[in-house]
Amino acid sequence: MLRALWTAASGMNAQQVNIDTIANNLANVNTAGFKRSRVDFQDVLYQTDRVPGSASARGSQLPTGIQVGLGTRPGAVYKLFSQGTFTATGNNLDVAIEGNGFLPVVLPGGGTAYTRDGGLKLDTQGRIVTADGYPLEPELTIPAEAMEVAIGQDGTVSVKLPGQDAMQEVGQLQLASFVNPSGLESIGRNLFSGTPASGDAQTGAPMTGNLGSIVQGYLEQSNVDVVQEMVQMIVAMRAYEVNSKAIQTSDEMLQVANQVRR
Repeated sequence: MLRALWTAASGMNAQQVNIDTIANNLANVNTAGFKRSRVDFQDVLYQTDRVPGSASARGSQLPTGIQVGLGTRPGAVYKLFSQGTFTATGNNLDVAIEGNGFLPVVLPGGGTAYTRDGGLKLDTQGRIVTADGYPLEPELTIPAEAMEVAIGQDGTVSVKLPGQDAMQEVGQLQLASFVNPSGLESIGRNLFSGTPASGDAQTGAPMTGNLGSIVQGYLEQSNVDVVQEMVQMIVAMRAYEVNSKAIQTSDEMLQVANQVRR
């Protein structure tokens, strides 16, 4: 009976992680470029009283065994990088990535991070930066006198200068891809960092190789489906509740056993 108490407790702990993950998904439903997470569970140790296939007393082989599981645990919190919906903003510096890829940005410490959030801005030096002021890699600078900025599907950045009819190219956005994007580490501020699990970043121009294209004037919204998350929350809540019932039942059985007298 004590075994059932700890087994049910592991189920409650696992569902708490599930609820925490769902809550974070819902909290970021309006976060540009956010990718929802999913918890994968796995069973843990088993207490084996009889091994399947062992020999019986009469020399025959037992078709089944006796194994009692000892609970569950979260095996992984998995990032799902499906495409989010696009929202038109009318801002020339807003870009959405249609397909595979991340925008590389330079962190203050000199490292490189990656983002799907295309809400770009200009700093005081005319550099294209993220909302936190992190410049893109490679660095792109827009002339102060530029009257118009155009970003092509291939990432080409062009500006229209006073007295010129034709657009002048000033640089090109680069995208990075990973063999296993779910292995990236979320570091907050809509940024990811590479890990040994994600593999090395493969950078290149948009629309080359397996990289997606750039859509100017749009932002990619989160891929969180509110209805799906609410259903998952109900399922997790019921699983948490039934595990608490198992603890209550085990406690009642212990109480009965403690009341047994000769």
